Parts: sequence; structure tokens; C-alpha cells
Amino acid sequence: MAYNFPEGSKFQFSTTFAAVKNVTAISNANPAVATSVAHGYTTSDEFLFTSGWEDATNSVFRANVLTADTFGVLGLNSSNTVYFGTGTGTGTVQKISGWTDVPQVLSISNSGGDARFTTVQPLASRNAIQIPTGFNAASTTLTLAHDPALVAYQTMLDLSRSFTKVAFRVVGAAGTSYGYGYLSVSEVPQKQSGQVDQVTCAISMIGRTISY
Repeated sequence: MAYNFPEGSKFQFSTTFAAVKNVTAISNANPAVATSVAHGYTTSDEFLFTSGWEDATNSVFRANVLTADTFGVLGLNSSNTVYFGTGTGTGTVQKISGWTDVPQVLSISNSGGDARFTTVQPLASRNAIQIPTGFNAASTTLTLAHDPALVAYQTMLDLSRSFTKVAFRVVGAAGTSYGYGYLSVSEVPQKQSGQVDQVTCAISMIGRTISY
């Protein structure tokens, strides 16, 4: 058991994706094992997985290299064939590199990612029941000290205005978490007496958030 604190955490993004490699097979296992001929990966490489499995696609994972043509997809338990249909999880992978720090983060808040339920009221029962039906969309909002001279901030503005999808990671005492989605940055600084000028950076995930 460990208690971890956010102090010292780094928030990073990347648009540096290597060439697409085809995944021609992927197993139902924990972790799933992907087949990609001559993949060239090394253990702990980070990659974006686009898959026929909805519960795995558009997500960032780490590799555990097994052979020149296979690697384990760490963090992906595909043993349940109801949600990970046998033979339907093939797709592509792209190695990620070139991480850039989100500058001058002051605070962080998360929303969504929690379970979504549908309430059912059987006629024969006076007690309604809630059935889990999935998960709500997840997003993270960072408050940044505003400095328009920073190259990273200008890069983030360009990504925001072009609706470019990027990889994200948070590195902290508890480990590293990954996501993939849209980055939206405010250009209008918030000003308040006694506080530094601030802007917001919203990160909206389109895949799962995977932590190691």
C-alpha cells in the first residue's frame, strides 16, 4: 500500500508518431499478444493502438517484446471474448516519441471516466435497479500560468485550433498514465488581483486511460 501525492508530476503531449505497423493477429490473453512482422520495438516502447476492439482502440500502451514478430500489449486484458471478439482485434500500432512538457501547470481537475448506469424499474418490484452500461467520456482540465512567449504554449495553440489528436502522459510518483485525444487551449488569460494570469488546457480522451 502506498500513498502518493501530485507534487512533482509532469504533464506531457506528443504528436511524434512513427510509421504505421500492421497488427495481423492479437490473442485473447492477459496481456494480449500482438503479431506484427519485424515490428522493431523494444520492451517499454510506448505506442498508439488502433484496433477492431472498441475497448482497446485509440489507446496508448507499452510493449513487452517477446520475439522479432510479437510483443505483449501491457495493460490490455483481452481474455473476455464477449468484449474482445476472437480474431477481430487486428489493426495498427505506431510508436510514440518526442514528448513535450505542458508548461507551468498550476492545478488539475478531472471529469467523467466514471461508470454509466441505466435505471430499470421492473413492474413486479418496488425497487428500481441500476445496470452498468459503460463509462462516461473522460476529460482533464489543466490551469496554466499564461506566458504567450513559451514555444510549447504556441505549439499547443496550433494543435488546439487544428483539432489535432495527440498522445498524453502524466508522469508522477504513482507511475505513468497515458491517453489519446484532443487538446484545447484557451487564448484568453484570466486575470484576478493577487494571482498570476492563467489560461486553461482541456484534454478530452477518445480512448481508454492506461496506467503503469
